[in-house]
Amino acid sequence: MDADHLVGSTEVADRLRLKRVQHVHWLRQHDSSFPAAVARIGAAGAYVWSWPDIEAWARRTGRLPSTERKRER
Repeated sequence: MDADHLVGSTEVADRLRLKRVQHVHWLRQHDSSFPAAVARIGAAGAYVWSWPDIEAWARRTGRLPSTERKRER
């Protein structure tokens, strides 16, 4: 796994343009299609995901903001 592709909940929220970081955790708990975290780190057990997994999920579900789509081209 490429460490450059690892993202925490704040970065996921930013890239998906979610208003609150808590929405990432709501999705994790309530959307069975949301990608599983690849690890939990630190004393607080922060979740870490692979951005390519999140991006693929966001494309499939129509949640990838249009500016993110343009940046990937």
